[in-house]
Amino acid sequence: MSNFKRAPQPGHAMAPRGGILSVLQATTMLDSKPVLPAEIIATILDYLPVSDLIRFARTSRRMREMVYDDTRWVPRLQSMGVWNEAEARQRFEDAMKRKREAAERGAASSGPSPITPRVTNTTIFDAALEEERQQKPVQQSPQAPEVRVDGFETLTLNSSQSKSPYEDPETLLDVLKTVKSIRGHARPEYGKVYGALAPFYFDLVEAKSHVDPVVFRVFRDPDQQARMLNNLFTFSKSDWAQGWAQREEKLSTMASVFETAVLREFEQGYEFWDVDGRMKKYAHVLHALNGGSAAMDLFISKHPLLDDRDVLANSMDCVNQASWENITLEPSRMFFETLAKKANEQSSVIARIFPNAATVFWALLDKLQEDVITDYVTSLLDELHRRNKASYLKAVSGLFEQCLAFARSLHPPSGSAEELEEHARLIALHVFEQHLDLYLQDELDFFTQHAEREVTNWAQRLSEQDLTAESFYMSNFNRRADKNDFLSSFKKVVMMPVTVLPFGGAAAKPAATPATNRMSLQPNGVPTPSTSRPHTPGLGNPLERKESPLPSEAPTDELKAKAALMASRLEGIKTLCSIEVALDLVAQAKTSLGRVAMFVRLGGQAGGEAREQCEAIFISLLKTLGHIHVKEGFVKAVDHLSLYNPREVSDHSQTGVAPLVTFIELVNVGDLISQMIDVFYEQQLAAPKIADRNDFLDPAGLAKEKFEQMLDESVAAGLNKGIDVLMDEVEYLCATTQLPTDYNPPPPSEEKGASQDFDIGPSQTAKRIKDLVSSHTNMLIGSTEKTMLDVFNGEVGLRLFTAICKHLKRQRISTEGAIKLIADMNLYFDYIRTLRNQDLLAYFKALRELSQIYLIDAKHAKEMATVIADGDRFGGVFRAEEVYEYAQRRADWYQVKRNVERAMYGMDCSVM
Repeated sequence: MSNFKRAPQPGHAMAPRGGILSVLQATTMLDSKPVLPAEIIATILDYLPVSDLIRFARTSRRMREMVYDDTRWVPRLQSMGVWNEAEARQRFEDAMKRKREAAERGAASSGPSPITPRVTNTTIFDAALEEERQQKPVQQSPQAPEVRVDGFETLTLNSSQSKSPYEDPETLLDVLKTVKSIRGHARPEYGKVYGALAPFYFDLVEAKSHVDPVVFRVFRDPDQQARMLNNLFTFSKSDWAQGWAQREEKLSTMASVFETAVLREFEQGYEFWDVDGRMKKYAHVLHALNGGSAAMDLFISKHPLLDDRDVLANSMDCVNQASWENITLEPSRMFFETLAKKANEQSSVIARIFPNAATVFWALLDKLQEDVITDYVTSLLDELHRRNKASYLKAVSGLFEQCLAFARSLHPPSGSAEELEEHARLIALHVFEQHLDLYLQDELDFFTQHAEREVTNWAQRLSEQDLTAESFYMSNFNRRADKNDFLSSFKKVVMMPVTVLPFGGAAAKPAATPATNRMSLQPNGVPTPSTSRPHTPGLGNPLERKESPLPSEAPTDELKAKAALMASRLEGIKTLCSIEVALDLVAQAKTSLGRVAMFVRLGGQAGGEAREQCEAIFISLLKTLGHIHVKEGFVKAVDHLSLYNPREVSDHSQTGVAPLVTFIELVNVGDLISQMIDVFYEQQLAAPKIADRNDFLDPAGLAKEKFEQMLDESVAAGLNKGIDVLMDEVEYLCATTQLPTDYNPPPPSEEKGASQDFDIGPSQTAKRIKDLVSSHTNMLIGSTEKTMLDVFNGEVGLRLFTAICKHLKRQRISTEGAIKLIADMNLYFDYIRTLRNQDLLAYFKALRELSQIYLIDAKHAKEMATVIADGDRFGGVFRAEEVYEYAQRRADWYQVKRNVERAMYGMDCSVM
């Protein structure tokens, strides 16, 4: 149809006939436009019935293109769920690939014509569809005249016959399954569906009663009727024309009448338990209609297993058959085993009845979970929560484990092991979800209270023992008078001979076996338990006291009593941190955490909450064991160490200082507890993926780092105080065991002559000091980190250097005694070399050089002055003024002083 019209002009009849230009000049160009835009027309087409769409397509070529557009029919197929976009894309790509290959083969065989230009065909087609068409028989029977129904050809499913579709109704039932997803062919595919189902659809929605629809006359078998009704429901989803809601409602009403009749037949078969007869037949009919949910609900609601007396057990048997404040889970185990046996018997029955047996089986299990299992578990847990918290916690974890075992022992009609595990998880989650929050909080509170109670009881028992020991030892003296006369008592303790203290063999028998003597030392200073060594206070009833470690009689001497009390307090350092308490708390934490960790397998929010509670239990363990027990124990140990006075100890022959040896044993206990915590973290948290060791923000990891940092700080504080105690002992040995004749031997008498033997080895004092210090530094190897050990050794070396320098300033050293002094300095130097600390080695190298000034003869004052003034000789450790001060300790200093100073003054002048 042309868009241009010729308008009449004045004088048209006067125009000459042969003038074409005059005719064109007389023509007026008129542009006619449609009334509505194409977009609005396309939107209107979306709401037209299919029959009207075909009529609309006949109006013009442009309207036909708009109606035949593939994008108009693909959504209808998608609404019915029969269009697969991935399949359509794959078909298109395969067709294009075959076309390219065919074009390449043709070009290779003939080549392009030099005269005729090559024509490229861009038509898109489906090669598979063309191949199917070519394989059809060439000679076909005479076709009936073409019959059109609302613009569509009558569906012909078999090209070799011209029968009506109603003569072969089985093909109509599978029409939706034959739809292919082919781009460019969506309209013909929908046309096949429309031609097969639309007559039944519109006939059914116009029927007045349930006996009028033709679908019930064409299909006589209930299974076929259900399948066709299901197809009509699917087809109704593509009905977008006006009145679709009323048509869909009418279809639903007819289907409901049909479903009610079939369900009545299924129920009658259920009453007679006709499993392989009517129950199976009509269950399949209902499944074909709409999935069979009505038959499934009826089967489950009337199932005899819900009222089986063998299954409905009394949950209170778990309480009634146990002792007071306890519980036994044997009745619950029998309950779950019986229920699993009954459910597995029904699994085979369900498989005989329903086509979707697995769905029905798990629906039955859901009903059992709601009406039987949940009631059993809830009633028992509510009663236990009211009676006893410990039994409640044990029951929750035990019942959860039994519930999981029950679900995993089921034998569904079909399904994989992964599906069975997922259903088991869901059943356990639904049963225990309502109890989970309360249980997790109670588990944490129960452990925290238990841990705090054990640590508090331990501290209270230690305090009671300390008070008992103090009352026992000081029972024969007036404590008020002792406080008023503290200074005189202190003088007595300092000035009295040390042999009266109860550590030596000269002590009285009543005080000869105090608490301190229960520890013996090996030659290397490591404490070894003797037969009378006491264990840490027990974890049982605190009222059940063990045999008292106190002596049978209290000391009658005041000094002995005070010394014995001090020894008892120092001995108590070992018991400030108890491995028994740590083991008890770790065992209880493992029990609580193990119960909670089972709920992590639930996954999702419940599993996340259980994982967080596991970490909370571990954090509570570290808080109670670390900050309350271990840290307080180290604080008390440091306080006890500060009370040590070497002058109050009679036996200094051992290679270790008793309180420091005891404290190092406490350090070993702390290190053992730290290793226990580390093993517990790795096995109970890191290995099961409850905590992530690689996440630096993980709460459990942060708490563990804080615990280790606290322990290191406590050990460092104790070792710092221990160094003070060790140096006090060193200074005491220097003051009491160094003989004046070691460094200043008397001249040989005329009676003995010059043949007197002279010991040129190190003095006994230097040997004892070296053994004492080395024994304590060796004790920490293996129980302390290398960094802390290096710091400890460095501090001990510096403090030892200071103590030796102070000791040298109190000695008189002769030229003959300088040999022994040099031997002592070499002994110290060799020991410091074993510590492998180069900075520390420079100090003792300077000491060794300093000892050389005492060996210079008095006649060589100038050489002595040269050594004193040589600052490089001592590596910067000693200045010349300090070396001069040490030189004054020479026994002959007043004889050589003038010459030395004169030589030094001369050197100063020469320099000037």
